[in-house]
Amino acid sequence: MRAVVYRGVNDLRLETVPVPRIGPRELLVKVAVCGVCPTDIKKIQHGAVPPPRIFGHETAGTIVKIGGGAGVHASRFKIGDRVALHHHVPCGGCHFCRHRAFAQCAAYKRTGITAGFEPAGGGYAEYVRVMPFVLPGVVKIPAKNSFAEGAMLEPVNTVLKAVRRLNLLPGDAVLVAGQGPIGLMFTKILQLARIRVLAADLLESRLKLAKKFGAKWTRLANSLSAAGGGEGRGEVVSQLDAAIIAVPSDDAVTQAFRLVRGGGQVLLFAHTKRDAPSPLSAAGGGEGRGWVAAFSLDLASVCVDEKDLIGSYSSDFTLQAEVARLVFSRRLDVRQLITHTFPLAQTAAAVALAARPAEDSLKILVAGTSRCAVRRR
Repeated sequence: MRAVVYRGVNDLRLETVPVPRIGPRELLVKVAVCGVCPTDIKKIQHGAVPPPRIFGHETAGTIVKIGGGAGVHASRFKIGDRVALHHHVPCGGCHFCRHRAFAQCAAYKRTGITAGFEPAGGGYAEYVRVMPFVLPGVVKIPAKNSFAEGAMLEPVNTVLKAVRRLNLLPGDAVLVAGQGPIGLMFTKILQLARIRVLAADLLESRLKLAKKFGAKWTRLANSLSAAGGGEGRGEVVSQLDAAIIAVPSDDAVTQAFRLVRGGGQVLLFAHTKRDAPSPLSAAGGGEGRGWVAAFSLDLASVCVDEKDLIGSYSSDFTLQAEVARLVFSRRLDVRQLITHTFPLAQTAAAVALAARPAEDSLKILVAGTSRCAVRRR
């Protein structure tokens, strides 16, 4: 089969590799589409993991083979089923799972889908092997829905998980900084929960989209705290109950902390790249001695103003059924977010566009066959 193999930093090659062999209680899925995720982009561009790997984890396709063995989910699946895959499933019983910190679970950190080499999702290939421990995360795609909608379940899950981490009530006002595909998902999910959204972005075109996705107010990101006019300025800016930072900008975090009122929350969603710490000049003991984070924050805003700085990373397996209802009912119509579909042979171009979006680009998909033509919305 054909697969796009990561061979080093920014080195993606279309190669011929064996079709994965499946064992007992495993599935072989023919890939229809796979989304391009910023997590994989960082690994490809920064060499965060050693090659070779086959990336891609926002995957949907068709079951073409089912492994035998006692306990196989044969009653649940059959050959020909159209499915969306979920590459991380927690154990459910460890310390982290009991605290619902599923992304910290050791079992969750294992990747259960591969197209070869060290498991890395495998969606940038024609076939993937689905291992037994992630079978509970496989979701059937209804006949009325597309493979593309199935591939969007995983990113939508991450957004819904983050929203659930916030202490919000209907009528609250929330800033969503960044209106790319993830930010637009936040805007719509919040609007469905009757939250008033102030959408911010550097591009006017994204702000127009944010309005369509339910934003009550929009502002250019570089004018949020500046004097002057503009929709969304005034009362709402001084009465924000939370802010979601959907772009990896430290300045946006600092600005959000100033804008959120006492008792509010600032949630980091895009700060996934670990920065090198700065050395301390003073001596001291204890774990981590000699290091301090580069990010600066007025700690009195946390203590006296009772503002929370929290993060959310990856997905929550327990939300899968709810996410499926949200997407497949089209209450959140993810089809509006998909602007480009590239053939497998052009995965490198898909990754490059997703890494540096054009004004007309949002969610990028890769088709599981190199015979697919490049599609733009």
